[in-house]
Amino acid sequence: MTGRGGQPKGGAGRARAARETLRLTAGSRRRLRERNASAWLLPDGDTRFDARLVRDMRRFEDSDEVDLVIVGCGAGGATLAQRMARAGWSVVCLEAGPFWDPDRHWVSDEAGSHHLYWTEPRVLSGSDPVPLGSNNSGRGVGGSTVHFAGFVPRLHPSDFSMHTDDGIGADWPMSYGDLRPFYERIEQELPVAGQYWPWGDPHAYPHAPHPVGGNGEVFLRGAAALGIEARVGPVAITNGRFGNRPHCIYRGFCLQGCKVNAKASTLITHVPDALAHGAEIRAHCMATAVVTDDDGRLATGVRYLHEGREHFQRARTVAVAGYAIETPRLLLNSANRRFPDGLCNDHDLVGRYVMVQGAPQTSGRFAEEIRAYKAPPPEVSTEEFYESDRGRPYRRGYSIQTVSPMPITWAEHVAAQGHWGHDLRRYMQDYIHWATLGALCEFLPQATNRVTLSGQRDRYGLPVAEFSHGLCDNDRALVRAARTKMEEILRAAGATEVMTIERFAHLVGGCRMGRDALHGVVDADLRSFAVPNLLVTDGSVLPTQGSANPALTIMALVDRAASRLAAGARSGLRAPAPGGTRAEGGGR
Repeated sequence: MTGRGGQPKGGAGRARAARETLRLTAGSRRRLRERNASAWLLPDGDTRFDARLVRDMRRFEDSDEVDLVIVGCGAGGATLAQRMARAGWSVVCLEAGPFWDPDRHWVSDEAGSHHLYWTEPRVLSGSDPVPLGSNNSGRGVGGSTVHFAGFVPRLHPSDFSMHTDDGIGADWPMSYGDLRPFYERIEQELPVAGQYWPWGDPHAYPHAPHPVGGNGEVFLRGAAALGIEARVGPVAITNGRFGNRPHCIYRGFCLQGCKVNAKASTLITHVPDALAHGAEIRAHCMATAVVTDDDGRLATGVRYLHEGREHFQRARTVAVAGYAIETPRLLLNSANRRFPDGLCNDHDLVGRYVMVQGAPQTSGRFAEEIRAYKAPPPEVSTEEFYESDRGRPYRRGYSIQTVSPMPITWAEHVAAQGHWGHDLRRYMQDYIHWATLGALCEFLPQATNRVTLSGQRDRYGLPVAEFSHGLCDNDRALVRAARTKMEEILRAAGATEVMTIERFAHLVGGCRMGRDALHGVVDADLRSFAVPNLLVTDGSVLPTQGSANPALTIMALVDRAASRLAAGARSGLRAPAPGGTRAEGGGR
């Protein structure tokens, strides 16, 4: 028997949840290590990355026709590189930013971590422009996973059939069941810690939940007073030793780059294994265009800039993983005779349907010390308001989680309320008494929310992306509802003062997947409809976004696509043939 959201009810249900959690937590890691040994390839000592992996990595020439060249080494690009290198493919990954060394490049300082963010110029427009930078863009090997909060919930089954069920948004060209086994694989590799999850498709996690800090205690207390179900997790932060990665020490700098290696980023969860299996990752390489043959039928490689010189890496297969702004921008900048309006843009879909999540944050003041930073920032969450409810004046919903702003971010939060001077200093002195909750509101995909090329050019001489964004009435209603609910929870927990700021988070869309070329840029296997050996392997492929952080879904989608690519499941895609011989068309 299950209750609201699918959670187990009664003693039997709780016992089943406990058994499933114990099974995953105590299970053997042998099979996991056989498919991804990254955690065991990290140093077992005082350093956080084995420099020999970079020094001794395989290196290709531009003139070598590699099996796969990937643009971007974040959640999607690094996962694809590791999977395909494991499958025996020759892989080159081009990354515009640096190859990070956690010991040298990451610091326990908010201002000192600004270099982790993608701050290249973009033009922002529309009725509700979205600031871009520290909370939604990353640079360097690992991409945004280096500075994401580590919160990794799954999408719900309903997310895949939103148009059928609710008459809005879009349906995915796959079901939740198609993605479930890949969710499970990635959760084991990160690994994810959390209580048994009762919402969507109920499931357990491979690591037990982290101890609850002050911020989480406030959320649990307020939720209980209002009869709201809340759970601890899921976070991609080790709770116990995992390979050569240590336990989290709750130092608070999850959003700045984890110097402990407890928080997952693809730099440590997938890159080491990719390098060990022959992948090459080239840092400081800015892709400028995907190049095709003269007929525009097949991609032949990627043109890029390195140290002021132009290069061209030949490849049999190309994957673009630059995320929701830079991926459409690269395709639009890759226009050719067959695609005068941008590569793969024959139906004017490249750059459209870019989505952000509404992410208001509400803080409450308590008499006791909270010290919200002494725990994983997204520690406790509820998805009780995730699904559509006919009793509400809007479709779809939102989730709520703890967030733990560090002092500079907290100062921005307070200043946004109009507090300044002596008043601002007074709030800053009170920092440890405040608890903060954040919502993720599912904004709907709209064709007018899009990336185009502006007339402005960047330091590479390339047209800069322009991102135009506006909210619909449903979006605004969701934000109001989430804000009201967070204020109710904090007041129910005993807050004597509350304040809310409006903000955005998590960019997805721009190269959505669809059932055919009229409805999407790529298919369910992330292969473009227009150019059969060109894939898009990042969050830009999401048709809808749910009320969940996107990193886990991006990695699961790429894991699925890589499995099918390695198996040669699709006719027409150029791929290496068995035994190292070359084959055109067909599979492997």
